[in-house]
Amino acid sequence: MNRIDLWIDGEARRAGNGATFERRNPLDGGVATEAPAATVADAVAAVDAAAQAFKSWSLTGPAERRALLSKAADALEAQGEAFAQAMAAETGSSAIWAGFNVHLAADMLREAAAITTQIGGEVIPSNVPGSVSMAVRQSAGVVLAIAPWNAPVILSVRAIAVALACGNTVVLKGSEICPATHGLIVKACQQAGFPRGVVNFVTNAPADAGKIVEAMVAHPAVRRVNFTGSTRVGKLIAATCAKHLKRSVLELGGKAPLVVLDDADIDAAVAAATFGAFANSGQICMSTERLIVDEAVADEFVAKLAARARALPLGDPRQGPVVLGSVVDMATVHRCNELIDDALAKGAKLVCGGKADSTLMPATLLDHVTREMRLYHEESFAPVKAIVRVKGVDAAVDCANDNDYGLSAAVFGRDIARAMQVAQRIESGICHVNGPTVHDEAQMPFGGVKGSGWGRFGGKAGIDEFTELRWITVQTGPRQYPF
Repeated sequence: MNRIDLWIDGEARRAGNGATFERRNPLDGGVATEAPAATVADAVAAVDAAAQAFKSWSLTGPAERRALLSKAADALEAQGEAFAQAMAAETGSSAIWAGFNVHLAADMLREAAAITTQIGGEVIPSNVPGSVSMAVRQSAGVVLAIAPWNAPVILSVRAIAVALACGNTVVLKGSEICPATHGLIVKACQQAGFPRGVVNFVTNAPADAGKIVEAMVAHPAVRRVNFTGSTRVGKLIAATCAKHLKRSVLELGGKAPLVVLDDADIDAAVAAATFGAFANSGQICMSTERLIVDEAVADEFVAKLAARARALPLGDPRQGPVVLGSVVDMATVHRCNELIDDALAKGAKLVCGGKADSTLMPATLLDHVTREMRLYHEESFAPVKAIVRVKGVDAAVDCANDNDYGLSAAVFGRDIARAMQVAQRIESGICHVNGPTVHDEAQMPFGGVKGSGWGRFGGKAGIDEFTELRWITVQTGPRQYPF
């Protein structure tokens, strides 16, 4: 069992009242982690520490920030095995997924290091004689980062890396589901040598999340809030931020469509669908949730995809290599069993997999899914996927857009011009032509539309989110006034 601490103002701490909470392994119920159940006073202390550190950290030069972020990337990679063990214990995820998390998160830290010298501005011509008018980007202040459990290393590092590069200080609120995993990220920052108060870490008992977040958002020093998680909770975060006039970046739920046109390379589409649908047992915001296939190629596509899905190794990731590990909890299993029952009762056909009685859920495909079925609309966030057969390009686009979400999407077709036209018509923040829906790179603008949130993480788009754009003028000569 892991026992972890809060990290506030450069010191490891227990909760102010000594309270803790437990995270249990989803497969056997054993205690994976014991973590501090922070009080509101602890949370406020973390923001206070970040606010004090901001005074000096915001004045550091790009070379200093770059060096520390690069060291943090190295320290993160050095803990690869520890991340794999923590993720398997807390969320049941595979070593493959843990390795991918660590690799991409290290890239994010290095990309953030690279952009420290790209936080620029511009000189704008002024109509006032002798006035030099500039648009300047400056550090915003304290950033509250709220990260989820499903891609715990990637999404936590994404929440803090560019913010730090821009001269902000951060408070990372770890997930109640994977506190030890998130604690390892803070450990990497400690090992890199960030000054005290620049990076702070708070964990809380699940029942206390609302009041902890409210207290930190309300703190005058917090100037940005970024959250990755469900649309339901994202709306609550957005409402809290609006009440306190705080800017937010929200990356929320998804129901990513993968469109297979009638001229698609079927083998390529099947390979992308297998990866996109079943990586991390479908528990990724970008996971392929809807396979929208032209009826002219549907039989071939479904047969080949089913063969790949049936062959995916399923098992306890603590016992050896698997592709499909455990889903996060039995609530996911029960919800997905209901989705399967509903779809079958309304005419869908089970191609492979099926209902589960434990968190080891098999790769499951349901064909002939229609919009009358819950699985058509609801995010499964599990290895349970809907196949929708359509006729023609317009029907495929209409189906792809017939959803409240809009994060990631993919289109497969050999006619690249036509596939690009389809991509442009799909309502999503991200769309890949002849590639999987699950694709992230540190330098890319990552985010969604509609119910998938607003704002963008990554690269120069992240600079826009985590800085204040100020207009500053210098009058270099006499100025005439009307009175």
